[in-house]
Amino acid sequence: MNIKVLGPGCPKCKTTYNNVLEALKQTGAEAQVEKIEDIEEMMKYNVLTTPVLMIDEVVRIKGRVADIKEIKELLTQ
Repeated sequence: MNIKVLGPGCPKCKTTYNNVLEALKQTGAEAQVEKIEDIEEMMKYNVLTTPVLMIDEVVRIKGRVADIKEIKELLTQ
């Protein structure tokens, strides 16, 4: 599984990233987690609102903080 958190480093983006790590820890799931803060790199994904949570190259959540419970549900789908 490949998880990406896109955002310029704002508090909401950092919270989403930390929530992803905590959800992985709680579920025992394994994933490669990548935080993308570079604006040009984010533009390649054609998203304008951050934070963005992508799982296996599919945008799952954008424009708001993803909570741990919600991320855990996405990980088990």
